Amino acid sequence: MAAILDFARDLALIARQEEQLQFTAFDNAAAWSLGASIKQHCEALSLAVTIEIRLCRDTVFFYAMVGTSPNNSDWARRKRNTTELQQRSSYAIGLALVQSGDTLESQSGLPARDYAHHGGSFPIRVRGLGFVGVATVSGLPQRQDHNVVVQVLAQTLGLSADGLALP
Repeated sequence: MAAILDFARDLALIARQEEQLQFTAFDNAAAWSLGASIKQHCEALSLAVTIEIRLCRDTVFFYAMVGTSPNNSDWARRKRNTTELQQRSSYAIGLALVQSGDTLESQSGLPARDYAHHGGSFPIRVRGLGFVGVATVSGLPQRQDHNVVVQVLAQTLGLSADGLALP
């Protein structure tokens, strides 16, 4: 029962993250700046990740830090595909699937080779416009990948990450 409550709490918090972490405008320059901010954040914490920022399904920023492997790039691609298709955080999708006992393949026919529901890919939205892109991090445990993106998005938007980060 406790696990179900944790899923519900996390899903509610991720929904709040997706609602609050929205831009008023987002273009290629903003995408590049976001990617660079994630890189600087991870470097400051000595974290090795692959970072991808996409706008309108076009890769604007991609960086694989020393200590990552091609496997991290592939995970980023698969998580990003899931977020681009469903326009939700890959972690929220994964938590909901675990909670229901379902998979992307059985639910939607999406092959695991191209779609992953692990944390680290977050939708980029513009208020009044909606979904425009994706910020993805891969290389850490999935919850930490997710939190890295949330922390930097909050910082970029001038918001406190204290009430937004998953515990």
